[in-house]
Amino acid sequence: LKCTAIYETTEVVEAKPGFDPHAVDSDLLQKIVYDALVWSSLNGLVVGDKTSENSGKVPGIGLVHAPISLFPTSFPESKWKQACELAPIFNELVDRVSLDAEFLQKSLSRTKKADAFTSRLLDIHSKVLEMNKKEEIRLGLHRSDYMLDEKTNLLLQIELNTISSSFPGLSCLVTKLHRSLLHQYKEHVALDPERIPENDAVGRFAEALYKAWVEYNDPRAVVLIVVQSEERNMYDQHWLSTLNYTYHVRSIRKSLGEVGARGELLRDGSLVLDCEIVSVVYFRAGYTPTDYPSQLEWNARLVIEQSSAVKCPSIAYHLAGTKKIQQELAKPNQLER
Repeated sequence: LKCTAIYETTEVVEAKPGFDPHAVDSDLLQKIVYDALVWSSLNGLVVGDKTSENSGKVPGIGLVHAPISLFPTSFPESKWKQACELAPIFNELVDRVSLDAEFLQKSLSRTKKADAFTSRLLDIHSKVLEMNKKEEIRLGLHRSDYMLDEKTNLLLQIELNTISSSFPGLSCLVTKLHRSLLHQYKEHVALDPERIPENDAVGRFAEALYKAWVEYNDPRAVVLIVVQSEERNMYDQHWLSTLNYTYHVRSIRKSLGEVGARGELLRDGSLVLDCEIVSVVYFRAGYTPTDYPSQLEWNARLVIEQSSAVKCPSIAYHLAGTKKIQQELAKPNQLER
């Protein structure tokens, strides 16, 4: 798959002269808050409430609005465009780093000694290398986070996420919420809703997963979304159901433990789970040590990596997104490798 840009953005809204969101009348502010909460409830801008039992396991139980800003954030349009232009460049960088096994292993060698989690990931990477297995189809769904430095006016990257990049679904809803509120209260809030850019991150995520499914070339296959056994952010993930509605591709949600218990690697490299061939594995879990409470989960990750399924991300993409690798890439002459 070619590198592309999928934008999950903070709105580029320029405040009209004299507008101070902190100076909004308190009574009016409470009314806007009320309408924002109603809109969020009606349109699925929600997460599971951590104080409610089973809110991370059973859909529809203990819902609460997702954390949101009431007004969009003003951000220089030129810097936003710069971030968009950088997206495909960083995508290509991640891809090239993932193919440089020596660089990954060497750069993380000291981290391996100090961090057991990274050590286990590197062990899986080494086992895949021993198989001399090439990933002909590589898929990355990344999120790059930036802040604008006030002193230098430079756009500075905070981090680049290569695994479980969250909120493509809910971020699109925040864009719609802000537009709705600005239209509704245009006489009181001096922000132009037309200055909010389009945000179709969830549609682009679904499209990328669909293209990977097509490349795998098995119409019987399903897309596996690896999730945590308890996930209060499940609704952001469920917005990817557009895979089914738009592309007629079935997806299944399983934890690493379930994959370890019921997954099977066939001789031809196919990954089979509950009698279904898996074409694409999209990780919304597996990025933290708590996702691997036993050897069963580690076995599952290895089986997935050994399979012919398209991994999003592969173990190499996962390692390429670690903070240590980003630190190494910031050193002089590293990008010229």
